[in-house]
Amino acid sequence: MEFLGVILDSLLIVLVIILIILALKTLDTLTKVDAILDDTKRKLDNIDSVFSFVGTVSDKLTIVTDTFVSSVVSFITNIFKKKGKGDIDE
Repeated sequence: MEFLGVILDSLLIVLVIILIILALKTLDTLTKVDAILDDTKRKLDNIDSVFSFVGTVSDKLTIVTDTFVSSVVSFITNIFKKKGKGDIDE
């Protein structure tokens, strides 16, 4: 019976050592994952600023093109209004 207790104690000690080793490896892995996530966040912040710049430029170009199109449409509308009035008066 005493021999069984010694074997059981030895197996428990081995199990505890294995669990400690696994915990240390897990902590090491989590440290590496944290570094990767920090790097990814930094890169995404840079990309976000680029997309923000592109969005601002796009908004400005939209305003310019809308103004240009509005002017062209207004000009064409004025031309047809003048021609229409001239035809009716004759």
